[in-house]
Amino acid sequence: MAGEGDDTAVWLGVNELIAAYADCIDEDRLEEWPDFFTDQCRYLITDRESHLAGLKHGVIYCASQGMLHDRVTALRRVLMFEAHRYRHIIGAARVSSVADGVAEASSNFLAMRIMHDGEMQLFVTGRYLDRIDVSTRPYRFVERVVVLDSQKIDTLLVIPL
Repeated sequence: MAGEGDDTAVWLGVNELIAAYADCIDEDRLEEWPDFFTDQCRYLITDRESHLAGLKHGVIYCASQGMLHDRVTALRRVLMFEAHRYRHIIGAARVSSVADGVAEASSNFLAMRIMHDGEMQLFVTGRYLDRIDVSTRPYRFVERVVVLDSQKIDTLLVIPL
């Protein structure tokens, strides 16, 4: 890892952020989800082919912490969907660089979907591509691009990944 300061401390902080983020989603504390991001942030869920083609659109796109809050409000009050939750399994992050207080990191993940009746199935696999503000504690995402391995999602993607 090329960068600033103590590489081990940055790596540990980045991995703690990623683990806490997944725990927040998996334990349905979605009202806390926007707090993992800076005020001016970017959150995108896209597929591998679109990402490789450089396309900037996605299944979910939010360009500020306010939009993330709106997403949670819509999820809780407006959207109708079959009750389910996720369980994330995430590999250790690889921090590729740190410059000007921002770390660039990537990690592989899979998310299991657990339905209200207890049925479980593999929902999605993919890769997180992150830009993380490491200049202050707690670390927060400046950008999180969720790149899904497949274009096929068998149901409405409502809950953040």
